Amino acid sequence: MKILFITSRIPYPLEKGDKLRAFNHLKLLAEKHEVTLIALNETKIHPDADQVLSRYCKEFHVFEIPFVVRVAGLVSALFSGKPFSTAYFHNVVVHNAINEIIDNVHPAHIFCQLTRVTEYVKNIKDIPKTLDYQDAFAKGMERRISKEPFYLRWLFRMEYKRLAKYEAEVFDWFDNKIIISNQDRENITHQNKQDIVVVPNGVDFEYYSPRIAEKKYDLLFTGNMAYPPNVESVVFLVKEVLPLVIKHKPQIKLLIAGTDPVKRVLALESNNVEVSGWVDDMRDCYAASKLFIAPMQISIGLQNKLLEAMAMNIPCITSELANNALHGTHKQNVLVCKQPQEYADAILRLLNNPAEAEQLANAGHEFVKQNYSWKKMTEPLFEILSK
Repeated sequence: MKILFITSRIPYPLEKGDKLRAFNHLKLLAEKHEVTLIALNETKIHPDADQVLSRYCKEFHVFEIPFVVRVAGLVSALFSGKPFSTAYFHNVVVHNAINEIIDNVHPAHIFCQLTRVTEYVKNIKDIPKTLDYQDAFAKGMERRISKEPFYLRWLFRMEYKRLAKYEAEVFDWFDNKIIISNQDRENITHQNKQDIVVVPNGVDFEYYSPRIAEKKYDLLFTGNMAYPPNVESVVFLVKEVLPLVIKHKPQIKLLIAGTDPVKRVLALESNNVEVSGWVDDMRDCYAASKLFIAPMQISIGLQNKLLEAMAMNIPCITSELANNALHGTHKQNVLVCKQPQEYADAILRLLNNPAEAEQLANAGHEFVKQNYSWKKMTEPLFEILSK
């Protein structure tokens, strides 16, 4: 089958969650189908992107949308009522080019990742279409409102309302819909949201596997450090949790590893906190850390960072919000906390009891091995395409 796969970013390198999900879906679909990839882009293209993605794509098209054009789209959104995130990624010239590709390729199915790109195919009626919502972005935006400066809250409240409306509207444009977790599906406002198929993320067990290394850090947090949910979570960790731990372990060391750390994250550096920025191989960070902690505060979706840490046999501590998507079992394969003192107690408990930490790590490893392989997680998508 010929599949047209449309993304809002080039799915390589895999430093962001949407790229990771798109890449693995693309890779698996290419095993049985002929895939044409269309990717929007606003950054410098990685030198290996074409070589890597061409292994899985019959054709690979990249469309640059100039910054000035994107800004113009944001301005137009003030009057159109569309979400700013949608307007930012839409362009008439690109739209016409995509129509030409569709006419030339004659795909049997169109797959769109994220509502950001749905405007490009909304009027296509004669080709079956699948939308990957990935996460309930409106809910994530709602959770951000109270965290933003008071003078910007009106803007985030507006975007939340627009996103919620748009997520329901695009539902009817597509024959099939998928999403990353039950929790996210419940936060889509369409009356028939139960028809959205849950397709969780997986983890590459050949790549993320246990390894022996010197433990340089007590704690590790990873992720795109310009992404607001990661920023809020790591600020919470450093400002509210870490001081409680330092009272008992003054030399404790936290590594914050991930691309594009914003000023709020860079400002967290201290004798106890290291901010690495981009790392070539995140496995080195996992292997060098005693514990992994993801105290997600405004999170949506399934946290890839937890799957990767568990796959590498690192004991994990996380929030109730993140575990709602993970479905781990508290005190069996993950520790689930809510208040700062709970996190501090969990950290100290595992650091002071290596045998218990190892037991938790082993159970977490088995948990993801049994439940989160990419191939197993993507089976519902293949069922959709076979209809």
